[in-house]
Amino acid sequence: MIDITAQKKRGNHNPSAAIYKTIGYFVMAIVVLISTLPFIWAIISSFKTNMQILDSAFSLPARLDLSGYKIAFNIASIPSRFFNSVIISSVSTAAAVTIYGMAAYGLARFNFKMRNLIFSLLICSLLVPTNAMVQPIYATVSFLGLYDTIWALILTYTAFRMPLCLFIMRSYFLTLPKEVEESAHMEGAGFMRTFAQIVLPMSKPTVACAAVLSFIDSWNELLYAMLLTSRESTRTLPLAMKFFVSMFSFNLTAMFAAMVMCMLPTIVVYIFLQEQIMESMIAGSVKG
Repeated sequence: MIDITAQKKRGNHNPSAAIYKTIGYFVMAIVVLISTLPFIWAIISSFKTNMQILDSAFSLPARLDLSGYKIAFNIASIPSRFFNSVIISSVSTAAAVTIYGMAAYGLARFNFKMRNLIFSLLICSLLVPTNAMVQPIYATVSFLGLYDTIWALILTYTAFRMPLCLFIMRSYFLTLPKEVEESAHMEGAGFMRTFAQIVLPMSKPTVACAAVLSFIDSWNELLYAMLLTSRESTRTLPLAMKFFVSMFSFNLTAMFAAMVMCMLPTIVVYIFLQEQIMESMIAGSVKG
């Protein structure tokens, strides 16, 4: 017994294990540094002047210069673009999670003919390049009279989120126990009540994961935001970067300021919902 305990202690202090652990931490530190360095560099550069950026791109600012943010707000209409992006991304995300969540629940729980075929066809739309849908989407939006409105982007982004939300949420719904739902049906609860009061509370991590991914994709989308809008009042925030690159590329301070304001909302959303996303990933790896 003493020998076994001694061997376990020696195993816990194995030099090879310590070396592998150190290498693992070193690799993770490099990955974190590579991931965060561009954002940190953009934040630091947004408080520097053009001369300081051109003189030394990686130096710290001599003083905090807010002129870049003032120019971005005044010239690129950042407040109105920011508001449009928030409305479009939030509404399209809420619609996608609600509509495709119910569809995923139906595909996971109800047995009907060609259920798997229908699910496969819907998921296959993920393989269709977004560039290939430019002409039909533009023609449809123009036919509906929605061109140059935020509803054109809301409907387009909601449609684009279908395969992602269906795949993530249906996979999780299949792992939920049916006994709870059957008890709710026995108590007289219908489809909508069961879905809203039973299924969704049990699926918060997956719903949060689908919502965050949908919000980030909608927030960063550029092609259809440029194609389906033309007025300044309907433009979104990512178009501000194109505006600076094409018109004010010499003003690096304002460009970095606009870049920070474009990236910050998605990072904030992820920070607030990171626990739910991690729970979803862990649940998927264990139950899958």
